[in-house]
Amino acid sequence: MTLKFNNTLSRKIEEFQPLIAGQVSIYCCGVTVYDLCHLGHARSYIAWDVLRRYLIWSGYKVTFVQNYTDIDDKILNRATAEGSSMQEVSERNINAFELDMARLNILPADRMPRATRCLDGIRALITELEAKGAAYSADGDVYFAVAKANGYGLLSGRNPDEQQQGASGRTTSSEDARKQHPFDFALWKAAKPGEPSWESPWGHGRPGWHIECSAMVRQEFGDSIDIHLGGADLIFPHHENEIAQSETASGKPLARYWLHNGMVNVEGTKMSKSLGNFTTIRALLDSGISPMTLRFFVLQAHYRKPLDFSAEALAAAATGWKGLNNALQLGARHKEMLSWAAIDPISAPWLAASQGRFSAAMDDDLNSSAALAVLFELAKPLRALANRLERGDVPSIEERALGCQWQLLQELAGVLGLKAEEAEFNSSNAINRQSDSEFETEIEAQIEARKAAKANRNFAEADNIRAALKMQGIELIDKPGGSTEWLRS
Repeated sequence: MTLKFNNTLSRKIEEFQPLIAGQVSIYCCGVTVYDLCHLGHARSYIAWDVLRRYLIWSGYKVTFVQNYTDIDDKILNRATAEGSSMQEVSERNINAFELDMARLNILPADRMPRATRCLDGIRALITELEAKGAAYSADGDVYFAVAKANGYGLLSGRNPDEQQQGASGRTTSSEDARKQHPFDFALWKAAKPGEPSWESPWGHGRPGWHIECSAMVRQEFGDSIDIHLGGADLIFPHHENEIAQSETASGKPLARYWLHNGMVNVEGTKMSKSLGNFTTIRALLDSGISPMTLRFFVLQAHYRKPLDFSAEALAAAATGWKGLNNALQLGARHKEMLSWAAIDPISAPWLAASQGRFSAAMDDDLNSSAALAVLFELAKPLRALANRLERGDVPSIEERALGCQWQLLQELAGVLGLKAEEAEFNSSNAINRQSDSEFETEIEAQIEARKAAKANRNFAEADNIRAALKMQGIELIDKPGGSTEWLRS
């Protein structure tokens, strides 16, 4: 197969063709550094880390740029509330972000530009837009005129002439009065008393959010890139406005492919601080959830689909990850028992077929769920061998030859950013010491959680639990009357 993506801009599945053969340029919208990262960030950055790893594994030279938004009203409000500065708030949360990403085994970006370090580029881009008649000043602010952008609304599917009510709800009446069209947006904001500001041809002020990313893309790559990434919540207005600014200035497409990940729900409800269902990565990992369990949980769903988070779904993921972790640990724990000759895994037909299925899954718009299923196929005999070795059994000649299969499992798991967690095997509750009765108890608990989810009409969670069990080799058979039996496949 050929790598294909679901391009948000065209709304079609398209074959990937980079601008330069063998090379891929990627820009990922980063965090606004006013607080700790939450589950939505984990979902997004894990997905894009897998994209990057897969492209590298496939032989591409990848340049991955992800920005920090360190000029923003939220940062200013946080600094004001705690009596500090925007820089102090930004630096603290940049450090926290890097720690959280490292714990989740997310590769650091090749470059991480900041808005505060791109001000010359921001001012230059606004000046170009002014010269083209696409930007206008109003009482110290500078706005982009959406009427000057060709095809405004193509990414989001919104017609600006039909969205005036929604647009007016995003701004104050005084701002509306200064705008030529309700969808026009700020490129530069005039300074207010006591706020941080920078010099510009339009007076002291600070840039608008959208122009920051357009300028940073240009600074790092030039006019056009291969792939632009972000969450679905960024499609409008942020990415729509990025396209308008950049393409009006350059006359060239900003990005060939626009990929967007689905949002995170908590027990069927959109995650929101106001609803009290907001969870940070830091809090979740510090509560005892292992980083690879969280990563595994995210990868069970396709990146474009909503991800429903619940204690039950996370517990199912933990069970699935334990089994896979057990197989991944086999090499380190029992290397002397196996044959570890330097054999190319592809020389074995059955392993070549497994790698082929893995590649086919990932080529299909990064179908990580199907890719995980291949990992569990590879892991099944390795898990059985690990359990036998833990009991002190002597491996057979055939089992000693499984080293090559473990090597392929480790390689493909690495493409998904999954790595063995040794701490789990130093505890009394390690999966490789888990008795059959304990395993069966966990399976029954997941079946009960699935029943509860179905009773609450949370069918997405029920499907996730079933899929997680299937990856572990557990098939569920629903019986008349509501009972469910299970068997090992």
